[in-house]
Amino acid sequence: MAAVRLVAGIDSSTQSVKVVVVDADSGLLVRSGRAPHPDTIDCDPEIWWQALQVAGSGLLDGVAAVGVAAQQHGMVALDADGTSVRPALLWNDTRAAADAADLVTELGGPTQWADAVGSVPVASFTVSKLRWLQRVEPGNAARVEQVLLPHDWLTWRLGADTPPATDRGDASGTGYWSPIDERYRPDLVQLALGHAVQTPVVAGPAETVGQTAGGALLSAGTGDNMAAALGLGAEPDDVVLSLGTSGTAATVANAATADASGMVAGFADATGHWLPLVCTLNAARVLDAGAALLGLGTAEFTELALTAPPGAGGAVLVPYFDGERTPNLPEATGSLAGLTRDSLTPERLARAFVEGVVCSLVEATQLLPHRSGAGRVLLTGGAAASPAVQQVAASILGPITLPEPAEYVAIGAARQAAWALAPEAGPPQWSVPARVVEADPNENVLTQYRETRQRLYPESERP
Repeated sequence: MAAVRLVAGIDSSTQSVKVVVVDADSGLLVRSGRAPHPDTIDCDPEIWWQALQVAGSGLLDGVAAVGVAAQQHGMVALDADGTSVRPALLWNDTRAAADAADLVTELGGPTQWADAVGSVPVASFTVSKLRWLQRVEPGNAARVEQVLLPHDWLTWRLGADTPPATDRGDASGTGYWSPIDERYRPDLVQLALGHAVQTPVVAGPAETVGQTAGGALLSAGTGDNMAAALGLGAEPDDVVLSLGTSGTAATVANAATADASGMVAGFADATGHWLPLVCTLNAARVLDAGAALLGLGTAEFTELALTAPPGAGGAVLVPYFDGERTPNLPEATGSLAGLTRDSLTPERLARAFVEGVVCSLVEATQLLPHRSGAGRVLLTGGAAASPAVQQVAASILGPITLPEPAEYVAIGAARQAAWALAPEAGPPQWSVPARVVEADPNENVLTQYRETRQRLYPESERP
C-alpha cells in the first residue's frame, strides 16, 4: 500500500489563523488547529507568527508541502534588516480613503488605473496604504526597503533561507502589480511612497518557492479569496459568495477585467485564470450587531428572522455600519428605514438585518463581468450557515449551492501545496460535499432594498 502523503494549508485571516493537514490525494482532513488574532485594523506581523506557532504546534510534522493563504491587501513594510517599520496595515483599515482618491487623480483618473492594474485603488489596497504611510508617517516611509503582503511574509518566515515570494492572485490586490500585463508597476510604487522598494518575485500557480526547516516544500501561497475559490473547486462562470468579516462576490473568469467604475477589482486567481471580485465591508458582523441589539445569540437571531415575512413589513437595513467599500463610501453609516408600528418587532427587525446583508451582496454579484449565468452560485463563509441567509439568498438568486462547512481558505492553500508536489498534473480533484438550497422566488425584497439604498445614498450609484 502506498504511503499517505500529507500537505498543510494555512489561513491567516483577520480574526484568526487556521491550519489544516489533509491527504494530498483525496483531500480528506487528517488534523487541524486554530488560534485567535487581535480584532484590530493594524497588527504586528510577529503576532501572526506567534499565533501560527500555537495553531500549528505538532501539526506540520511529516507534511510534504505547505501552502499559506492570508488576508489580502495588508501592508507589511520592512526596513533594510527585514524588520517591520510599524504594525502592518490591514485591508479593513479605511484611513487611506483620501490617499486612494489622491492617487486616482494623480495618475489621471480611474480609467488610467483600471487600464494599468485592472482595479481602481480604494482605501483597502496596498498602494493606498503606502501613500498613507508617506503622508502620515514620513519617517517610517523613508525606512521602507521592501513591501510584503501577509501571506508573503508568513511564507518567508516559514522558509529556510527562502527569499520572499508571492503569487499572481495576491499580487493583483496590491494596486502596483498588473494582472493584465503580468508585471509590477514600480512607477506606481514611486507615485505612492516616493521611492522604489523591493517586491517579492511572483511565482506560478504550481511553483515551489522554497522549503521549511523541516524539509517540506513551500508553494507560492495566495490571497484568501483566491484560496477560497481554489478550495471550493470553483470553475469559470461559477460565483462564490462569501459572508465572513467582509462580504465578497467573485467569479472565475477566462479574461482579465479592467473596471473603471472601481466597483469590480480585477484580480487574478490562484490557477492561472482571473477572479474579478466585488467586496463589501459589512457582512457577518452586522448580524452579530443585530443579535446583540435584541439580546440573542447569532443563531437564535437568524432563526427569529425566518418567522417574519419577506420584506420585513417594509423595514429596510442598509448595512454600512463600518463605512463601505462597494459602493465606495468609507465615511458612510448604516441606516434602518421604513419603520412603522407594524415593522418595529423583534422578528421583522431580525429579518431586515438579514435581508440588508444579503441584498448588499446580491447587488455586488450583479456587477460581476464575464458571466453567462450558467454557473453555480456557491455560498460560503461563517454567516452562510444561517438558514435565514440561505433562504433569502435563494429567493433572490435562485438555487444556491451550499458547500459543507469547512475551512475552504485553508483547504485551498493545502490544495495548492498538493499541486506543487505534482505540478504537471494540475490541481488535485478533491471532492467538495455540498447540497442545493432552493426557495420561492421573491424579487420584491431586492427591489425594496435598492429603492431605499438609492434614496438614502444617491452617491452609491455606479458611475
